[in-house]
Amino acid sequence: MENIASVILKSGKDQSVKRFHPWVFSGAIKKITGSVNEGDIVSVYSNKDEFLGLGHYQVGSIAVRIFSFEEKIPDQAFWKEKIKRAIEIRKNIGLINNIETNTFRLVNAEGDGMPGMIIDFYNGVAVTQMHSIGMYKIKDQIVEALKESLGDLLVAIYDKSSKTIPYKSDIIAEDKFLWGKSAPVEVLEYGLKFNVDWEQGQKTGFFIDQRENRRLVQEYSKGRDVLNMFCYTGGFSFFALKGGARMVHSVDSSAKAIDLTNENIRLNFPEKDQHEAFAADGFEFLKDIKGKYDLIILDPPAFAKHRDTLSRALQGYKRINTRAFEQIRPGGILFTFSCSQVVTKEKFREAVFSAAAISGRKVRILHQLTQPADHPVDIYHPEGEYLKGLVLYVE
Repeated sequence: MENIASVILKSGKDQSVKRFHPWVFSGAIKKITGSVNEGDIVSVYSNKDEFLGLGHYQVGSIAVRIFSFEEKIPDQAFWKEKIKRAIEIRKNIGLINNIETNTFRLVNAEGDGMPGMIIDFYNGVAVTQMHSIGMYKIKDQIVEALKESLGDLLVAIYDKSSKTIPYKSDIIAEDKFLWGKSAPVEVLEYGLKFNVDWEQGQKTGFFIDQRENRRLVQEYSKGRDVLNMFCYTGGFSFFALKGGARMVHSVDSSAKAIDLTNENIRLNFPEKDQHEAFAADGFEFLKDIKGKYDLIILDPPAFAKHRDTLSRALQGYKRINTRAFEQIRPGGILFTFSCSQVVTKEKFREAVFSAAAISGRKVRILHQLTQPADHPVDIYHPEGEYLKGLVLYVE
């Protein structure tokens, strides 16, 4: 293709791309013909000059993120079609114009054929987060595609990419509204209310990916004493209260998160006094809770964001789960999660199994959990299944 650099792969290194995996690793590249800068669109070819795909070039282990396996340069219509397809999926799973839930993930990176792009929808406000320079460069096209595709459903578009743009790049992203304006909004999730602050909050403002798992906590909470560790803004705690928990304690190391949790408790349960929140280190809090709780939720932040920290992360998962197993009441339920993409389901399970063995408790798996349907996983990109969870019965 004219004016586009070509990435030529080494012999035998093209098989994963031929199976529609969207990543080209730097070690698979034989040579690059033409001039290329980070974020540029490149064509990917096999060593036999077979066209394989189009993607954004970047400096790093993942050298190309492929967004199309067709030999056609993307224009405004191309990106609008991508957005349109993503919206269609959310319509088909009942999340567009849902009277009980008005917050969901609208675009899930590779899961929606847009590697490096996250868009979350908060009751009229689309919050974008770019993880690649290539996607950041086309943000204006994404804005137009969102406006055309969502119409009156859209109030504003806010970009929160300052901390997710690759740090080696020359681009300095600024968190700001790309279109429209909005104050922080109140959203609904299965009828419960949450205040979302995309400017100051973690991720894009809320952990949408635990929606269905929070609802499952509701089903197990009746009459139980619940501990919600690493609670952030308290999502699991509210569903536990909704499910009839006798007592709920929320714990987070961030005092601001605890303030938000208490604010959301008042928003949903102004008459209830079964909840208490603590700003404390999670590992320290878990040292002495012997027999106090019979439902515990462990949803820590990602212990490993890179492979070089994997071993330490697995030790962290083993440590917190051991403490929970040792101290939960007999007949208790443990919800335990990992949101680290580099921690596989198998490695996470091994860490939890080791913790169970150390505790000496008899443990059964009730559920194996993952992210919800608005966080789809491309079948050719299993790495997209980053959220892993187990619901365990502890005798």
